[in-house]
Amino acid sequence: MSSQNEVLELFNVMLLGVSDEVFLIDAKSMQIVAASDSALSYLDCTLTQLQAYPLQALLGVEQSVLQKCLNAYRDNPDLFAHQSKINNQHYIYQDDHLKVLLARFNQHEFIVATKNSWANKKDIIQALDESESRFHAILYNTPGLVVEFRFESKQHVLFTFVSDACKALLGVSPERLKQAPTLFYEMMLPEDRISFEESIGSSASGLSVLNWEGRVWIDEWQDTKWINLRCSPRMLSDGLIQWEGIMTNITQSKLEKYEIEQSRQRLAELSAHMTQIKEDERQRIGREIHDDLGGNLTAIKIGLASIIQRIKPDEAVLVDKAKNLEVLVDDTFEAAHRISGDLRPNVLELGIVAALEWQTKQFEKQIGIDAHFSSNKTDIEVTQDQAITLFRICQEGLFNIAKHANATHVTVLLNLLADEIIMQIDDDGIGIQPSDMLKANSYGLRGMSERLAALDGTFSIQRGTKRGTTILVKLPYLPEVALGKMSIGISQ
Repeated sequence: MSSQNEVLELFNVMLLGVSDEVFLIDAKSMQIVAASDSALSYLDCTLTQLQAYPLQALLGVEQSVLQKCLNAYRDNPDLFAHQSKINNQHYIYQDDHLKVLLARFNQHEFIVATKNSWANKKDIIQALDESESRFHAILYNTPGLVVEFRFESKQHVLFTFVSDACKALLGVSPERLKQAPTLFYEMMLPEDRISFEESIGSSASGLSVLNWEGRVWIDEWQDTKWINLRCSPRMLSDGLIQWEGIMTNITQSKLEKYEIEQSRQRLAELSAHMTQIKEDERQRIGREIHDDLGGNLTAIKIGLASIIQRIKPDEAVLVDKAKNLEVLVDDTFEAAHRISGDLRPNVLELGIVAALEWQTKQFEKQIGIDAHFSSNKTDIEVTQDQAITLFRICQEGLFNIAKHANATHVTVLLNLLADEIIMQIDDDGIGIQPSDMLKANSYGLRGMSERLAALDGTFSIQRGTKRGTTILVKLPYLPEVALGKMSIGISQ
Protein backbone atom coordinates (compact mmCIF):
# COMPACT_ATOMS: atom_id res chain seq x y z
CA MET A 1 0.00 0.00 0.00
CA SER A 2 2.84 2.32 0.85
CA SER A 3 4.35 1.55 -2.58
CA GLN A 4 1.18 2.80 -4.31
CA ASN A 5 1.15 5.97 -2.19
CA GLU A 6 4.72 6.66 -3.25
CA VAL A 7 3.70 6.20 -6.87
CA LEU A 8 0.78 8.61 -6.45
CA GLU A 9 3.01 11.22 -4.83
CA LEU A 10 5.55 10.88 -7.61
CA PHE A 11 2.78 11.06 -10.24
CA ASN A 12 1.36 14.27 -8.77
CA VAL A 13 4.79 15.91 -8.56
CA MET A 14 5.64 14.96 -12.14
CA LEU A 15 2.36 16.43 -13.47
CA LEU A 16 2.60 19.86 -11.84
CA GLY A 17 1.94 22.45 -14.58
CA VAL A 18 1.24 19.83 -17.26
CA SER A 19 -1.56 20.99 -19.59
CA ASP A 20 -2.36 17.57 -21.04
CA GLU A 21 -5.02 15.32 -19.54
CA VAL A 22 -3.13 12.48 -17.83
CA PHE A 23 -4.68 9.48 -16.07
CA LEU A 24 -2.90 6.92 -13.86
CA ILE A 25 -4.62 3.49 -14.09
CA ASP A 26 -3.98 0.40 -12.02
CA ALA A 27 -3.05 -2.21 -14.65
CA LYS A 28 -4.47 -5.05 -12.59
CA SER A 29 -7.90 -3.64 -11.73
CA MET A 30 -8.07 -1.22 -14.69
CA GLN A 31 -9.30 1.48 -12.27
CA ILE A 32 -8.17 5.09 -12.32
CA VAL A 33 -6.16 5.91 -9.20
CA ALA A 34 -5.02 9.46 -10.08
CA ALA A 35 -5.51 12.21 -12.68
CA SER A 36 -3.79 15.45 -13.55
CA ASP A 37 -5.31 18.77 -12.44
CA SER A 38 -5.95 19.73 -16.07
CA ALA A 39 -8.03 16.54 -16.56
CA LEU A 40 -10.12 17.21 -13.45
CA SER A 41 -10.54 20.86 -14.43
CA TYR A 42 -11.56 20.05 -17.98
CA LEU A 43 -14.09 17.44 -16.86
CA ASP A 44 -15.18 19.65 -13.93
CA CYS A 45 -15.26 16.81 -11.40
CA THR A 46 -13.40 15.31 -8.46
CA LEU A 47 -11.25 12.17 -8.60
CA THR A 48 -14.00 10.16 -6.90
CA GLN A 49 -16.51 11.30 -9.52
CA LEU A 50 -13.97 10.62 -12.26
CA GLN A 51 -13.51 7.01 -11.13
CA ALA A 52 -17.17 6.36 -11.88
CA TYR A 53 -16.65 7.12 -15.60
CA PRO A 54 -15.92 4.21 -17.99
CA LEU A 55 -12.47 4.36 -19.58
CA GLN A 56 -13.93 4.58 -23.06
CA ALA A 57 -15.74 7.82 -22.14
CA LEU A 58 -12.51 9.32 -20.79
CA LEU A 59 -9.90 8.03 -23.24
CA GLY A 60 -11.91 7.35 -26.39
CA VAL A 61 -10.64 3.77 -26.43
CA GLU A 62 -12.52 0.71 -25.20
CA GLN A 63 -11.13 -1.01 -22.09
CA SER A 64 -10.97 -4.30 -23.98
CA VAL A 65 -8.57 -2.75 -26.52
CA LEU A 66 -6.26 -1.56 -23.76
CA GLN A 67 -6.45 -4.96 -22.09
CA LYS A 68 -5.47 -6.72 -25.34
CA CYS A 69 -2.52 -4.37 -25.84
CA LEU A 70 -1.45 -4.93 -22.26
CA ASN A 71 -1.66 -8.72 -22.59
CA ALA A 72 0.17 -8.65 -25.91
CA TYR A 73 3.00 -6.67 -24.36
CA ARG A 74 3.26 -9.06 -21.42
CA ASP A 75 3.36 -12.04 -23.78
CA ASN A 76 5.91 -10.62 -26.19
CA PRO A 77 7.57 -7.27 -25.25
CA ASP A 78 9.75 -7.43 -28.35
CA LEU A 79 6.73 -6.64 -30.54
CA PHE A 80 6.73 -3.11 -29.05
CA ALA A 81 10.47 -2.54 -29.35
CA HIS A 82 10.00 -0.28 -32.39
CA GLN A 83 7.83 2.12 -30.40
CA SER A 84 9.05 4.98 -28.21
CA LYS A 85 10.84 3.82 -25.10
CA ILE A 86 11.43 5.84 -21.95
CA ASN A 87 13.52 4.37 -19.10
CA ASN A 88 12.54 0.83 -20.07
CA GLN A 89 8.89 1.88 -20.13
CA HIS A 90 7.11 1.17 -23.43
CA TYR A 91 4.12 2.74 -25.11
CA ILE A 92 1.68 -0.12 -25.52
CA TYR A 93 -0.82 2.00 -27.48
CA GLN A 94 -0.75 5.34 -29.26
CA ASP A 95 -2.63 7.31 -31.89
CA ASP A 96 -3.08 10.98 -32.77
CA HIS A 97 -5.16 11.59 -29.68
CA LEU A 98 -3.88 9.20 -27.03
CA LYS A 99 -0.65 7.65 -25.78
CA VAL A 100 -0.72 4.73 -23.30
CA LEU A 101 2.45 3.85 -21.37
CA LEU A 102 3.02 0.80 -19.17
CA ALA A 103 5.15 1.62 -16.14
CA ARG A 104 6.43 -0.66 -13.33
CA PHE A 105 7.15 0.55 -9.83
CA ASN A 106 8.32 -2.02 -7.25
CA GLN A 107 6.68 -4.92 -9.06
CA HIS A 108 3.46 -2.93 -9.42
CA GLU A 109 2.17 -2.14 -12.93
CA PHE A 110 0.45 1.12 -13.85
CA ILE A 111 -0.94 2.44 -17.10
CA VAL A 112 -0.24 6.11 -17.78
CA ALA A 113 -2.73 7.41 -20.38
CA THR A 114 -2.06 10.84 -21.85
CA LYS A 115 -4.64 12.70 -23.95
CA ASN A 116 -2.74 15.22 -26.05
CA SER A 117 -4.31 18.66 -25.58
CA TRP A 118 -3.02 19.51 -29.05
CA ALA A 119 -4.22 16.32 -30.64
CA ASN A 120 -6.93 18.23 -32.45
CA LYS A 121 -4.65 21.13 -33.30
CA LYS A 122 -5.38 20.74 -37.01
CA ASP A 123 -9.08 21.28 -36.32
CA ILE A 124 -8.24 24.16 -34.00
CA ILE A 125 -5.96 25.78 -36.56
CA GLN A 126 -8.59 25.33 -39.25
CA ALA A 127 -11.26 26.84 -36.99
CA LEU A 128 -8.97 29.76 -36.19
CA ASP A 129 -8.24 30.29 -39.89
CA GLU A 130 -11.97 30.26 -40.67
CA SER A 131 -12.66 32.65 -37.79
CA GLU A 132 -9.92 34.99 -38.96
CA SER A 133 -11.26 34.86 -42.51
CA ARG A 134 -14.74 35.76 -41.25
CA PHE A 135 -13.27 38.57 -39.16
CA HIS A 136 -11.44 40.05 -42.15
CA ALA A 137 -14.54 39.67 -44.31
CA ILE A 138 -16.61 41.55 -41.71
CA LEU A 139 -13.95 44.25 -41.47
CA TYR A 140 -13.82 44.60 -45.25
CA ASN A 141 -17.60 44.87 -45.60
CA THR A 142 -18.20 47.07 -42.55
CA PRO A 143 -19.30 50.53 -43.76
CA GLY A 144 -16.88 52.36 -41.55
CA LEU A 145 -13.59 52.28 -39.68
CA VAL A 146 -13.24 49.65 -36.93
CA VAL A 147 -11.09 51.01 -34.09
CA GLU A 148 -9.73 50.13 -30.69
CA PHE A 149 -8.23 52.95 -28.64
CA ARG A 150 -7.41 54.36 -25.22
CA PHE A 151 -7.81 57.97 -24.14
CA GLU A 152 -4.60 58.49 -22.22
CA SER A 153 -4.76 62.25 -21.65
CA LYS A 154 -6.49 65.37 -22.91
CA GLN A 155 -4.90 65.31 -26.35
CA HIS A 156 -3.64 61.72 -26.56
CA VAL A 157 -5.87 59.14 -28.25
CA LEU A 158 -3.81 55.94 -28.54
CA PHE A 159 -5.20 53.64 -31.24
CA THR A 160 -4.20 50.02 -30.66
CA PHE A 161 -6.14 48.70 -33.65
CA VAL A 162 -7.32 50.44 -36.81
CA SER A 163 -8.87 48.69 -39.82
CA ASP A 164 -7.81 49.28 -43.42
CA ALA A 165 -10.70 51.72 -44.00
CA CYS A 166 -8.67 54.39 -42.18
CA LYS A 167 -7.25 55.88 -45.37
CA ALA A 168 -10.66 56.15 -47.03
CA LEU A 169 -12.25 57.85 -44.03
CA LEU A 170 -9.53 59.99 -42.46
CA GLY A 171 -7.03 60.32 -45.29
CA VAL A 172 -4.19 58.77 -43.27
CA SER A 173 -2.79 55.24 -43.06
CA PRO A 174 -3.60 52.99 -40.09
CA GLU A 175 0.08 52.92 -39.13
CA ARG A 176 0.35 56.70 -38.98
CA LEU A 177 -2.80 57.00 -36.86
CA LYS A 178 -1.48 54.39 -34.40
CA GLN A 179 1.98 55.93 -34.22
CA ALA A 180 0.78 59.50 -33.57
CA PRO A 181 -1.43 59.63 -30.42
CA THR A 182 -2.16 63.36 -30.88
CA LEU A 183 -3.11 63.14 -34.57
CA PHE A 184 -6.80 62.35 -34.17
CA TYR A 185 -7.26 65.12 -31.58
CA GLU A 186 -5.49 67.58 -33.88
CA MET A 187 -7.78 66.59 -36.76
CA MET A 188 -10.89 67.57 -34.77
CA LEU A 189 -12.23 71.07 -35.27
CA PRO A 190 -11.46 73.12 -32.13
CA GLU A 191 -15.15 73.78 -31.43
CA ASP A 192 -15.87 70.00 -31.34
CA ARG A 193 -13.01 68.96 -29.05
CA ILE A 194 -14.82 69.90 -25.83
CA SER A 195 -17.82 67.75 -26.70
CA PHE A 196 -15.46 64.84 -27.45
CA GLU A 197 -13.77 65.16 -24.05
CA GLU A 198 -17.16 65.38 -22.33
CA SER A 199 -18.43 62.30 -24.17
CA ILE A 200 -15.29 60.32 -23.34
CA GLY A 201 -15.49 61.35 -19.67
CA SER A 202 -19.16 60.39 -19.43
CA SER A 203 -18.53 57.04 -21.11
CA ALA A 204 -15.54 56.27 -18.86
CA SER A 205 -17.28 57.20 -15.60
CA GLY A 206 -20.26 54.92 -16.18
CA LEU A 207 -18.71 52.45 -18.63
CA SER A 208 -21.51 53.42 -20.99
CA VAL A 209 -21.52 53.43 -24.78
CA LEU A 210 -19.64 56.32 -26.37
CA ASN A 211 -21.67 58.01 -29.11
CA TRP A 212 -19.96 61.16 -30.36
CA GLU A 213 -20.53 63.21 -33.48
CA GLY A 214 -18.04 65.82 -34.60
CA ARG A 215 -16.09 67.29 -37.48
CA VAL A 216 -12.54 66.46 -38.53
CA TRP A 217 -10.29 68.26 -40.97
CA ILE A 218 -8.92 65.95 -43.68
CA ASP A 219 -5.62 67.48 -44.77
CA GLU A 220 -5.31 64.98 -47.63
CA TRP A 221 -8.37 66.43 -49.38
CA GLN A 222 -8.48 69.88 -47.75
CA ASP A 223 -12.01 69.19 -46.61
CA THR A 224 -14.10 68.75 -43.47
CA LYS A 225 -16.01 65.57 -42.67
CA TRP A 226 -18.65 64.76 -40.10
CA ILE A 227 -17.95 61.49 -38.29
CA ASN A 228 -19.80 59.38 -35.74
CA LEU A 229 -17.69 57.48 -33.21
CA ARG A 230 -19.69 54.75 -31.46
CA CYS A 231 -17.72 52.48 -29.12
CA SER A 232 -18.19 50.28 -26.07
CA PRO A 233 -15.73 50.69 -23.19
CA ARG A 234 -14.24 47.92 -21.09
CA MET A 235 -11.91 47.93 -18.13
CA LEU A 236 -8.54 46.22 -18.74
CA SER A 237 -6.61 44.26 -16.13
CA ASP A 238 -4.23 47.20 -15.61
CA GLY A 239 -7.14 49.48 -14.71
CA LEU A 240 -7.12 51.40 -18.00
CA ILE A 241 -10.24 51.76 -20.12
CA GLN A 242 -10.25 50.68 -23.73
CA TRP A 243 -12.92 51.57 -26.29
CA GLU A 244 -13.81 49.28 -29.18
CA GLY A 245 -16.23 50.19 -31.92
CA ILE A 246 -16.74 51.83 -35.26
CA MET A 247 -16.18 55.26 -36.80
CA THR A 248 -18.45 56.18 -39.71
CA ASN A 249 -18.74 59.02 -42.20
CA ILE A 250 -22.03 60.87 -41.58
CA THR A 251 -21.25 63.91 -43.73
CA GLN A 252 -23.96 63.13 -46.28
CA SER A 253 -26.66 62.54 -43.66
CA LYS A 254 -25.62 65.75 -41.87
CA LEU A 255 -25.87 67.71 -45.12
CA GLU A 256 -29.27 66.19 -45.84
CA LYS A 257 -30.42 66.96 -42.32
CA TYR A 258 -29.17 70.52 -42.68
CA GLU A 259 -30.98 70.90 -45.99
CA ILE A 260 -34.19 69.54 -44.44
CA GLU A 261 -33.86 71.95 -41.53
CA GLN A 262 -33.21 74.82 -43.93
CA SER A 263 -36.21 73.79 -45.99
CA ARG A 264 -38.39 73.63 -42.89
CA GLN A 265 -37.12 77.00 -41.79
CA ARG A 266 -37.89 78.50 -45.18
CA LEU A 267 -41.35 76.94 -45.11
CA ALA A 268 -41.90 78.29 -41.60
CA GLU A 269 -40.77 81.74 -42.74
CA LEU A 270 -43.06 81.49 -45.76
CA SER A 271 -45.92 80.39 -43.53
CA ALA A 272 -45.25 83.29 -41.16
CA HIS A 273 -45.12 85.64 -44.14
CA MET A 274 -48.40 84.27 -45.50
CA THR A 275 -49.95 84.59 -42.05
CA GLN A 276 -48.82 88.20 -41.87
CA ILE A 277 -50.19 88.88 -45.35
CA LYS A 278 -53.46 87.25 -44.35
CA GLU A 279 -53.56 89.33 -41.18
CA ASP A 280 -52.89 92.52 -43.14
CA GLU A 281 -55.61 91.58 -45.60
CA ARG A 282 -58.02 90.91 -42.75
CA GLN A 283 -57.31 94.31 -41.31
CA ARG A 284 -57.76 95.95 -44.71
CA ILE A 285 -61.09 94.20 -45.32
CA GLY A 286 -62.20 94.88 -41.77
CA ARG A 287 -61.32 98.53 -42.16
CA GLU A 288 -63.23 98.78 -45.45
CA ILE A 289 -66.26 97.06 -43.93
CA HIS A 290 -66.13 99.43 -40.99
CA ASP A 291 -65.52 102.58 -43.04
CA ASP A 292 -67.17 102.05 -46.42
CA LEU A 293 -69.96 99.60 -45.62
CA GLY A 294 -70.56 101.22 -42.26
CA GLY A 295 -70.75 104.66 -43.88
CA ASN A 296 -73.15 103.45 -46.53
CA LEU A 297 -75.36 101.75 -43.95
CA THR A 298 -75.39 104.94 -41.91
CA ALA A 299 -76.50 106.93 -44.95
CA ILE A 300 -79.20 104.34 -45.71
CA LYS A 301 -80.43 104.47 -42.12
CA ILE A 302 -80.61 108.28 -42.16
CA GLY A 303 -82.41 108.29 -45.51
CA LEU A 304 -84.77 105.58 -44.36
CA ALA A 305 -85.60 107.53 -41.19
CA SER A 306 -86.37 110.60 -43.36
CA ILE A 307 -88.64 108.53 -45.59
CA ILE A 308 -90.49 107.09 -42.60
CA GLN A 309 -91.16 110.59 -41.29
CA ARG A 310 -92.70 111.61 -44.61
CA ILE A 311 -94.99 108.63 -44.99
CA LYS A 312 -98.57 109.48 -44.14
CA PRO A 313 -99.83 107.85 -40.93
CA ASP A 314 -102.75 106.26 -42.74
CA GLU A 315 -100.39 104.31 -45.03
CA ALA A 316 -99.75 101.59 -42.44
CA VAL A 317 -98.42 99.08 -44.94
CA LEU A 318 -95.66 101.39 -46.12
CA VAL A 319 -94.78 102.32 -42.54
CA ASP A 320 -94.39 98.62 -41.58
CA LYS A 321 -92.23 97.89 -44.60
CA ALA A 322 -90.04 100.89 -43.90
CA LYS A 323 -89.61 99.91 -40.25
CA ASN A 324 -88.77 96.35 -41.29
CA LEU A 325 -86.11 97.76 -43.57
CA GLU A 326 -84.84 99.84 -40.66
CA VAL A 327 -84.55 96.68 -38.51
CA LEU A 328 -82.75 94.93 -41.38
CA VAL A 329 -80.32 97.84 -41.63
CA ASP A 330 -79.70 97.64 -37.87
CA ASP A 331 -79.05 93.88 -38.14
CA THR A 332 -76.69 94.52 -41.03
CA PHE A 333 -74.96 97.16 -38.92
CA GLU A 334 -74.46 94.62 -36.13
CA ALA A 335 -73.25 91.91 -38.55
CA ALA A 336 -70.82 94.34 -40.20
CA HIS A 337 -69.54 95.39 -36.79
CA ARG A 338 -69.09 91.76 -35.73
CA ILE A 339 -67.33 90.76 -38.94
CA SER A 340 -65.14 93.84 -38.81
CA GLY A 341 -64.26 93.03 -35.21
CA ASP A 342 -63.30 89.46 -36.15
CA LEU A 343 -61.19 90.63 -39.06
CA ARG A 344 -59.64 93.61 -37.29
CA PRO A 345 -60.01 93.13 -33.50
CA ASN A 346 -60.09 96.70 -32.22
CA VAL A 347 -60.58 95.26 -28.76
CA LEU A 348 -56.80 94.60 -28.72
CA GLU A 349 -56.33 98.32 -28.23
CA LEU A 350 -57.65 97.75 -24.69
CA GLY A 351 -54.82 95.28 -23.97
CA ILE A 352 -54.40 91.55 -24.39
CA VAL A 353 -55.97 90.69 -21.01
CA ALA A 354 -59.13 92.66 -21.75
CA ALA A 355 -59.22 91.33 -25.33
CA LEU A 356 -59.10 87.67 -24.30
CA GLU A 357 -61.64 88.25 -21.55
CA TRP A 358 -63.97 89.85 -24.13
CA GLN A 359 -63.38 86.99 -26.54
CA THR A 360 -64.22 84.43 -23.86
CA LYS A 361 -67.48 86.22 -23.00
CA GLN A 362 -68.41 86.48 -26.67
CA PHE A 363 -67.80 82.73 -27.06
CA GLU A 364 -70.08 82.01 -24.09
CA LYS A 365 -72.73 84.39 -25.44
CA GLN A 366 -72.72 83.13 -29.03
CA ILE A 367 -72.11 79.40 -28.52
CA GLY A 368 -73.85 78.90 -25.19
CA ILE A 369 -70.99 76.97 -23.54
CA ASP A 370 -70.02 78.03 -20.01
CA ALA A 371 -66.68 79.84 -20.33
CA HIS A 372 -64.46 81.47 -17.72
CA PHE A 373 -61.38 83.71 -18.13
CA SER A 374 -58.76 84.55 -15.50
CA SER A 375 -55.34 86.20 -15.37
CA ASN A 376 -52.81 86.97 -12.66
CA LYS A 377 -52.33 90.48 -14.13
CA THR A 378 -54.74 93.26 -15.03
CA ASP A 379 -52.60 94.00 -18.07
CA ILE A 380 -49.57 92.40 -19.71
CA GLU A 381 -47.28 94.28 -22.09
CA VAL A 382 -46.99 92.37 -25.34
CA THR A 383 -45.82 93.24 -28.84
CA GLN A 384 -48.36 93.76 -31.58
CA ASP A 385 -47.42 90.42 -33.16
CA GLN A 386 -47.69 88.64 -29.82
CA ALA A 387 -51.09 90.22 -29.15
CA ILE A 388 -52.61 89.25 -32.47
CA THR A 389 -51.06 85.75 -32.23
CA LEU A 390 -52.50 85.10 -28.76
CA PHE A 391 -55.85 86.47 -29.88
CA ARG A 392 -55.98 84.34 -33.04
CA ILE A 393 -54.86 81.17 -31.30
CA CYS A 394 -57.48 81.66 -28.62
CA GLN A 395 -60.03 82.32 -31.37
CA GLU A 396 -59.02 79.16 -33.26
CA GLY A 397 -58.96 77.08 -30.07
CA LEU A 398 -62.45 78.20 -29.02
CA PHE A 399 -63.72 77.57 -32.56
CA ASN A 400 -62.38 74.00 -32.46
CA ILE A 401 -63.97 73.42 -29.05
CA ALA A 402 -67.34 74.61 -30.34
CA LYS A 403 -67.02 72.44 -33.47
CA HIS A 404 -65.51 69.19 -32.16
CA ALA A 405 -65.26 68.94 -28.37
CA ASN A 406 -68.87 68.53 -27.17
CA ALA A 407 -67.72 70.42 -24.09
CA THR A 408 -69.87 71.99 -21.37
CA HIS A 409 -67.21 74.15 -19.74
CA VAL A 410 -64.15 76.06 -21.01
CA THR A 411 -61.42 77.85 -19.05
CA VAL A 412 -58.98 80.38 -20.54
CA LEU A 413 -55.96 81.39 -18.45
CA LEU A 414 -53.44 84.11 -19.27
CA ASN A 415 -50.58 84.45 -16.79
CA LEU A 416 -47.26 86.23 -16.63
CA LEU A 417 -44.65 84.07 -14.90
CA ALA A 418 -41.11 85.47 -14.62
CA ASP A 419 -39.97 85.94 -18.23
CA GLU A 420 -42.78 83.95 -19.87
CA ILE A 421 -46.33 84.67 -21.01
CA ILE A 422 -48.46 81.54 -20.68
CA MET A 423 -51.92 81.03 -22.16
CA GLN A 424 -53.81 77.83 -21.39
CA ILE A 425 -57.19 76.76 -22.76
CA ASP A 426 -58.93 73.79 -21.10
CA ASP A 427 -62.21 72.10 -21.93
CA ASP A 428 -64.11 69.12 -20.53
CA GLY A 429 -65.05 67.65 -23.90
CA ILE A 430 -64.30 64.32 -25.53
CA GLY A 431 -60.59 65.13 -25.84
CA ILE A 432 -58.39 65.26 -28.89
CA GLN A 433 -57.11 61.96 -30.30
CA PRO A 434 -53.38 61.50 -30.97
CA SER A 435 -54.22 60.62 -34.58
CA ASP A 436 -55.93 64.02 -35.02
CA MET A 437 -52.64 65.81 -34.39
CA LEU A 438 -50.93 63.76 -37.13
CA LYS A 439 -53.48 64.40 -39.87
CA ALA A 440 -52.03 66.01 -42.98
CA ASN A 441 -54.93 68.48 -43.17
CA SER A 442 -54.66 69.71 -39.58
CA TYR A 443 -54.01 73.22 -40.83
CA GLY A 444 -55.51 74.85 -37.75
CA LEU A 445 -53.13 73.06 -35.37
CA ARG A 446 -50.17 73.53 -37.70
CA GLY A 447 -51.01 77.20 -38.11
CA MET A 448 -51.04 77.70 -34.35
CA SER A 449 -47.65 76.04 -34.00
CA GLU A 450 -46.10 78.04 -36.84
CA ARG A 451 -47.46 81.32 -35.47
CA LEU A 452 -45.72 80.63 -32.16
CA ALA A 453 -42.47 79.38 -33.75
CA ALA A 454 -42.13 82.65 -35.67
CA LEU A 455 -42.19 84.49 -32.32
CA ASP A 456 -39.80 82.08 -30.51
CA GLY A 457 -42.75 80.60 -28.65
CA THR A 458 -43.97 77.05 -28.10
CA PHE A 459 -47.30 75.36 -28.64
CA SER A 460 -48.63 72.05 -27.35
CA ILE A 461 -51.99 70.34 -27.39
CA GLN A 462 -52.81 67.17 -25.48
CA ARG A 463 -55.56 65.23 -23.79
CA GLY A 464 -56.45 66.25 -20.25
CA THR A 465 -55.63 64.04 -17.27
CA LYS A 466 -59.23 62.88 -16.95
CA ARG A 467 -61.01 64.16 -20.05
CA GLY A 468 -61.04 67.08 -22.44
CA THR A 469 -58.16 68.85 -24.15
CA THR A 470 -55.49 71.30 -23.00
CA ILE A 471 -53.89 73.89 -25.30
CA LEU A 472 -50.70 75.40 -23.86
CA VAL A 473 -49.00 78.44 -25.38
CA LYS A 474 -45.75 80.00 -24.18
CA LEU A 475 -44.20 83.25 -25.40
CA PRO A 476 -41.12 85.16 -24.22
CA TYR A 477 -41.96 88.24 -22.16
CA LEU A 478 -40.46 91.28 -23.93
CA PRO A 479 -41.70 94.36 -22.06
CA GLU A 480 -39.02 96.67 -23.48
CA VAL A 481 -39.85 95.70 -27.07
CA ALA A 482 -43.58 95.87 -26.38
CA LEU A 483 -43.38 99.33 -24.81
CA GLY A 484 -41.05 100.52 -27.57
CA LYS A 485 -43.47 99.45 -30.30
CA MET A 486 -46.36 101.01 -28.42
CA SER A 487 -44.44 104.28 -28.19
CA ILE A 488 -43.66 104.16 -31.91
CA GLY A 489 -47.31 103.47 -32.68
CA ILE A 490 -48.44 106.42 -30.55
CA SER A 491 -45.91 108.79 -32.10
CA GLN A 492 -47.08 107.83 -35.56
